[in-house]
Amino acid sequence: MLLDDASAEFHDFFERHYAELARLAHLLTGEKDAADDLAADALVALWQRWDRLRTAQHPVAYARGVVANLAREWIRSAVRERRRVALFWSRSPEQLDGPDVAGVLDVRAALTRLPFRKRACVVLRHALDLSEKETAAALGISVGTVKSQTSKGMAELERILGAAAVGELAAGRRNR
Repeated sequence: MLLDDASAEFHDFFERHYAELARLAHLLTGEKDAADDLAADALVALWQRWDRLRTAQHPVAYARGVVANLAREWIRSAVRERRRVALFWSRSPEQLDGPDVAGVLDVRAALTRLPFRKRACVVLRHALDLSEKETAAALGISVGTVKSQTSKGMAELERILGAAAVGELAAGRRNR
């Protein structure tokens, strides 16, 4: 039966790629619980289109793009909610005393400081070890944009974390 074949193929796809998609969502959002939900939501969206995606050349690239888009929307929603809460509870303007040193040392915290596109490029290239072409396909941007956004993102991470820490991150990618 066609439905059984499609179900089995999707189940296999789910088993092979769920952990990677959840990891991508976690690195993009910085929230483990949200990452699991986003990965699940992405897979639900994929299942709804599975009849077309199962014959696609790179369904996992499409899945990564869905996760990236869902993460972007989640971040935007979280920012809007934080602003509403801050406006409701604050009686004086918010003051920033300076960077949180412990947070600067944490790569995940540093990643959350990057704009979404730079963060997505850095995560896909360095954490998931995708090629520039695969990253471009996942995000729906050009290879040149991937190169520039990754370079700029790594430069910002270097500013936040220090050159030695970023050098270790890049070296870890090369040694994989």
